Amino acid sequence: MRALMIQGTGSNVGKSLLVAGLCRAALRRGISVAPFKPQNMSNNAAVTPEGGEIGRAQALQARASGLEPSVHMNPILLKPETDRAAQVVVQGQARMRAAARDYAGLKPQLMTAVLESFNRLRQAHDLVLVEGAGSPAEVNLRPRDIANMGFARAADVPVILVGDIDRGGVIAQLVGTQSVIDPEDAAMIKGFIVNRFRGDPALFDEGRQIITARTGWPDLGLVPWFSDAARLPAEDAVDLRRSRGEGRLHIACPMLLRIANFDDLDPLATEPGVRLTMVPPGQPLPGDADVVILPGSKSTRGDLAFLRAQGWDIDLAAHLRRGGHVLGICGGYQLLGRRILDPEGHDGLAGEDEALGLLDVETQMAGEKRTVRIAGEALGQPIDGYEIHMGRTSGPDCRRPFAHLPGPEGAISADGRVAGTYLHGLFSSDGFRAAWLAQFGAVSALSYGADVEAVLDRLAEHLEAHVDIDRLLTLAR
Repeated sequence: MRALMIQGTGSNVGKSLLVAGLCRAALRRGISVAPFKPQNMSNNAAVTPEGGEIGRAQALQARASGLEPSVHMNPILLKPETDRAAQVVVQGQARMRAAARDYAGLKPQLMTAVLESFNRLRQAHDLVLVEGAGSPAEVNLRPRDIANMGFARAADVPVILVGDIDRGGVIAQLVGTQSVIDPEDAAMIKGFIVNRFRGDPALFDEGRQIITARTGWPDLGLVPWFSDAARLPAEDAVDLRRSRGEGRLHIACPMLLRIANFDDLDPLATEPGVRLTMVPPGQPLPGDADVVILPGSKSTRGDLAFLRAQGWDIDLAAHLRRGGHVLGICGGYQLLGRRILDPEGHDGLAGEDEALGLLDVETQMAGEKRTVRIAGEALGQPIDGYEIHMGRTSGPDCRRPFAHLPGPEGAISADGRVAGTYLHGLFSSDGFRAAWLAQFGAVSALSYGADVEAVLDRLAEHLEAHVDIDRLLTLAR
């Protein structure tokens, strides 16, 4: 019943990927391992078998561990709705909406849930690999911290600190972290890893020696850039790249301000016949796109205003006039309708909006959140996925459902060129994805699940070659 925590010198230094790879490496060694992240902030969520939400990264780490995801792998999930407020999900269930200035006051009671979930995993597995959030160097957040050193100290879990050399200044990242944190927190750090190195590793031997000399921490590895990481589901919007693939079928997706569950597109991005363009704010939707996908959103009405501010509503109308197709997923489905009604303010301020009017449906926001894994069929193919939404959508176009789960779900326009569904993860189903692509003349050549498994195995081999995993396991306690 050992545990080890991977913290980073900053956000997006590769902690999630390292934990996933270490989980798969442990599994391949015959160790019963589970991932854990005390607190996560992400609108990219997964649904567990018990119907709860956790961060997408923890779902991937669970897969790497050979486990079904559990709400206890990520007991606190913050889903940003605005720049200053987030929905707080506790052990899988949405409990409240909290302003950033008020969240610190909630942390003592949330730590109870964090430690309860951690102890459940620790009792059930040989090893728990814990992922921190952000950086322990954010010492202004140290009082009442539940995500980094506050958790490590409370649960007595040793820490490995990861720096990202690709962003530059990795010596300052690691040495600087030690210089600003509390000495008792620094004592929890048992070694460091330098991540995302490009080039000849020998060129950084002296740099690693300097870090050890300045900090006293053992050097546990220099991890070269792992290019296949792009084939794994991403959690952070900062990981979204503007263009992926070089296939003939061009799919475009606007990057909404509160984009959510954008990993729905990952299986398409890995198809050889597809070119996926993520369109950033300030850029028009590409005129040569065959299909536009409107993704999920954590703030549908807010993103409706954002979409219009970018002029993307005008681009969508032009796209359809050229004979293009549109698919809306979850929040994107709601955007396609005639109206979005929210008289009680479940999606923000109370009110209603005229939506894009591309589907003859309307959405009523509701207080009860639907989170469920679900299976059915679409385009004559089996389909597996999950739903996470608070709205209920109805209208004449629902008489032409997108899927049957087993009842009718979603909607399709009379001309068949606009469709919407609440089903996330739909493109992970190989048969459905092949049938959907075939409508546009593209041939699927991918088993997505097998591809993810193969990448996780290669990631584990990559870490075995460049990290002292034997020593890491010895350090765990």
